[in-house]
Amino acid sequence: MGMSRQNILQISTLLLMVAFVTSLHYVTGTQHMAYHDIYRRLYYLPIILGGFWYCIYGGASVALLVSVVYAPHVLFQWQNTPSVHLEQALEILLYNLIGLVTGYLSSRVYAQRMRAEENVRGLSESYEKLKEQANLIVEIEDQLRQADRLTALGELSAGMAHEIRNPLGSIRGTAEILSDALPDNSQYTEFSQILIKEVDRLNTVVESFLNFARPTSSEQKDFKPSEILIEVLQLSRQQATQKKIQIHWQETPLPVAVGDAAQFKQVFLNLILNAFQAMDPGGQLWINTEVSECGKIILQFRDSGPGIPIEDLDRIFNPFFTTKAEGTGLGLAITYRIVQNHCGKISVENSPEGGAEFTIILRPADHPCRDGEQNG
Repeated sequence: MGMSRQNILQISTLLLMVAFVTSLHYVTGTQHMAYHDIYRRLYYLPIILGGFWYCIYGGASVALLVSVVYAPHVLFQWQNTPSVHLEQALEILLYNLIGLVTGYLSSRVYAQRMRAEENVRGLSESYEKLKEQANLIVEIEDQLRQADRLTALGELSAGMAHEIRNPLGSIRGTAEILSDALPDNSQYTEFSQILIKEVDRLNTVVESFLNFARPTSSEQKDFKPSEILIEVLQLSRQQATQKKIQIHWQETPLPVAVGDAAQFKQVFLNLILNAFQAMDPGGQLWINTEVSECGKIILQFRDSGPGIPIEDLDRIFNPFFTTKAEGTGLGLAITYRIVQNHCGKISVENSPEGGAEFTIILRPADHPCRDGEQNG
C-alpha cells in the first residue's frame, strides 16, 4: 500500500530539516563555534517531530539519520579540538536517547488515544444497541397493549355474539313472514323491509365479532399470496369499475407464505375495500409485492386518498375505532389479528406521494412459526 499524501509531506519535512541543519554545519567554519552550538540544538526539532509523528520508530530513525550525517563533521572538522570533539560525540549519543524517549512517550500517548477511541466506539455501539433495544421494547409494549385489547374483545365477542345471534335470526324470520303476509301495496311493507335490512346489518356486526373471537388453529398452513390476490381483485373488480378506480399491480413471483388462504383473502379484501372507500371516484390503487433480502414476503397497498390523520395512525388497528359513519371498527382489527397470528407484521403510514400505505410482511413457508411466536 502506498504512503498517503500526509506521510509523504511529513517525511519530506523531516529530511529537509535534517539536510538544512547539516548543510549549515558543513558550510560554517569551525571558528564560529557559537553558530555550531545553535546548529546542534536545531537537530532536536526533526528528532522530536519524528517521535511525535511516527512514535518510537520515527524518533529513533531520525536520530540515527542525524548521527550518520553529523558524525563526519565531528570526526574531520573538530578532530583538532578534543574538548569540543568529546562534547559533540556526547551530543550524538543524546540525539539517540532523546529520539528513543520522545518516540516511547509518543507511543504511549498514541496507545492511550487508540484505547480511548476504541472505548468511544464501544460506547457508541452500546448506545446504538441500547437504542435499538429501547425501540424494540416500545414496539413490544405496543404489541402487548394491542394483544390485551384484542384478547379482551375476543372474550367479550364470544359471549355476546352467541347471545345476540339467535334472537336476530328469530326477528328476521318473523319480519320475512310479516313481509310475505302483507300485500304489495301495503304501507307497512316498506317498514318490514327496513327491519330485515337492519337485522342483516346487525348480523354482519355479529359475524365480525365471531370472526374476531374465533380461536386460531394451531395447525401450520400456507398459501400462495399472488393467487389469493388475483382472486380478491376479481371479487372487487365490480366495485372498482363503479367508482372508476384504476388498480396498478405487476404480478411478480412470490414464494409460498405462512398463513391460512381463506383468512388472508379476508385480509387483502379488507385493505382493498378500505382503499376504495377512502378514495373519490377516479382514484388509483397501487399494489407492490416483493421479497426482501432475508426472504420475507412484502405486500404494500397504497391509495390516492387523503391519507390518515396523524393522530389516528396509532389507533387505526384498535377495535371499534373507525372514521366511517357506518363502520364497526372491526375490519382492520381483525386484519391485524390475522396477520399477527401467522407470524406476520402489518403497519400503516401516510405515503410521501399521498394517500395511506399499508405494508404486510409475511414469513415464507420454509421458515414456519415457532410455538408462541406472534410476529417476525
